[in-house]
Amino acid sequence: MPETKIISALREIAPDYDALLCDAWGVVHNGVDLFDGVEEALSEFRAKHGPVFILTNAPRLSAVIPDQLDSLGLSRDAYDGVVTSGDATLAAVRSFEGKPAFKLGPDKDNTIFDAFGIDYVPLEEATFILCTGLFDDATETPEDYHALLGQAHALKLPFVCANPDIVVRRGNDLIYCGGALAEVYEKLGGNVIMAGKPHAPIYDLAYERLAELGDGERPKRILVIGDGFNTDILGANRQGLDVVFIADGISQDIGRNDQGRLDGRLVGDLLSQRGLTATVAMEALKW
Repeated sequence: MPETKIISALREIAPDYDALLCDAWGVVHNGVDLFDGVEEALSEFRAKHGPVFILTNAPRLSAVIPDQLDSLGLSRDAYDGVVTSGDATLAAVRSFEGKPAFKLGPDKDNTIFDAFGIDYVPLEEATFILCTGLFDDATETPEDYHALLGQAHALKLPFVCANPDIVVRRGNDLIYCGGALAEVYEKLGGNVIMAGKPHAPIYDLAYERLAELGDGERPKRILVIGDGFNTDILGANRQGLDVVFIADGISQDIGRNDQGRLDGRLVGDLLSQRGLTATVAMEALKW
């Protein structure tokens, strides 16, 4: 049975890397509270080893994320910048050359919908769907969208998803994200386009941002930190990057033994079943 090494502190492996790409929701915060120890871990890595970027599947442009992190109490001294799925999705939307879209997402995402600079029309008049999430993730589930997505499939509309996450943990609750709707559409046989984790465009953009901070080339030793098997871990594996699996957020109840402790054999087996690997695993991000 494969075994994943368990570490308790980022400082145990930090000297092996010169840049960090860290997930936000589930690693840094839960949408309500900043996790203990995260600011120290990011700040210490940044001060001693290299740049830190928050790499998030948030369906928003990166410019708005620092204010959100401010509100949760994360100092801007803890990171150099933010790269979002929203940033990476801009290029995908540009490929439609300003054609009208059906807007699928909550009003709180209107900032990014407006930023794309396209017209939004009823489903029957649309040339594609632009999705940031459910209309109301507090009360709805993907089941509520089968009829709408079935109609979209019949119209052969491409489905551009700005947030590939399936679920995130908000406080103590699991809520569905845009990726859950994309998954349904894909099962219907629809054409889904995603640029966020685990897909290449968001990493390419992160590499560009890292290169801008240095001598024009991206750092060679990049470490990824995340809690999502199908986003953070899969994305890092596809990019050939080392990755720390954080057994928190959406993964807080897995890979643990009868005493509730993280078990390297259980984690390794869970990863192996999915065709994934992690360099190390941690209970939570600590320095």
